[in-house]
Amino acid sequence: MDGLHVVAYTDATGRGGGEMSLGHLVGALDPAHAVTVMGVDDDVVGWVARQRPGARRVLLPVVRGPRDLGRIGAHVGAVLAARPDVLHANLRVPASCAYGILGGLLSPGTVTVAVEQLPIRVDGDLRRRWTRALARRLDAHVAVGVAAARRTEELLGLPASSVRSIPNLVPDRGPVVPRPHDGVVLAAVGRLDAQKGFDVLLDALPDVPDVTLVVVGDGHLRPDLEKRAADLGLGGRVTFAGWSEDVRGHLAGADALVLPSRSEGFPLTVVEAMLAGLPVVATAVGSVAEAVADGETGLLVPKDDPVALAAALRRVADDPALRARLGARGREVAAASFTVERMARAFEDLYAELRAGWR
Repeated sequence: MDGLHVVAYTDATGRGGGEMSLGHLVGALDPAHAVTVMGVDDDVVGWVARQRPGARRVLLPVVRGPRDLGRIGAHVGAVLAARPDVLHANLRVPASCAYGILGGLLSPGTVTVAVEQLPIRVDGDLRRRWTRALARRLDAHVAVGVAAARRTEELLGLPASSVRSIPNLVPDRGPVVPRPHDGVVLAAVGRLDAQKGFDVLLDALPDVPDVTLVVVGDGHLRPDLEKRAADLGLGGRVTFAGWSEDVRGHLAGADALVLPSRSEGFPLTVVEAMLAGLPVVATAVGSVAEAVADGETGLLVPKDDPVALAAALRRVADDPALRARLGARGREVAAASFTVERMARAFEDLYAELRAGWR
């Protein structure tokens, strides 16, 4: 495919899995393509752009609401001025990136692709109608898993099978070299908010003796979770490590990854753990089951069920052979199917198909 100008657009105000995935994609696209990263947060734009030396950066103002016409115009105008071949909008939730998408739809010769990271209900009648109207005009709508694609269609009133699935994937840096440690260590990674279900994990832990937990991440619920851990008598068994760019380093000090989320798309941490050779214990939400095969690469449990979660954690904690088998198979599956190169080629094939449709 000839070189394209791709604008990677995000209105995220913090770095989460979706933004990490966008950075991985930007870094893995064919060098023939020119990339511009647009967004409203200097840290997010800078991190994504650094994954691809030479990428242009455009920092835009945060839009404060539908009446903030000057700032809305800045977003639309920036896309129009860039004249991209492809606008790749990375949506944290379905109502995200509306003004960048509008710019893409108004830009002659631009194909507009929206990637849904977390298909959840759009609140408010007006906002929901606006989001649905934009969604119907996109050149392509992508979700990060098959289940997430079907859920997106349902939420946005789109035709069946119209939303494509391209999972979030990560670079393969090989299995981790485990650091020596005492006992069984569980790692949990993510924002400390209600969606991630860390309260359920803490509630399960008293029934999983002789294990320790390292929570990697930060968020507004951290004080509540620290208090919950203390109230449950877990003070000596739970470490809140805070935000870290070195997730892999924490995985090297763990025996398994735990994902107790209430909702997900296709979480990067699961793929990272599988590539690292760690077993995964996760809730069967979103497209998690498209990565974690229950009993083969990890164990799946219902969301909001501390009893089931505790039982699964006891299984992996008490059985080193099971941990080794699940981790080895997870590594095998992820290395074959879940690397960032596969994600980049899938998007490039999509861009080429859409561009060909314009000619």
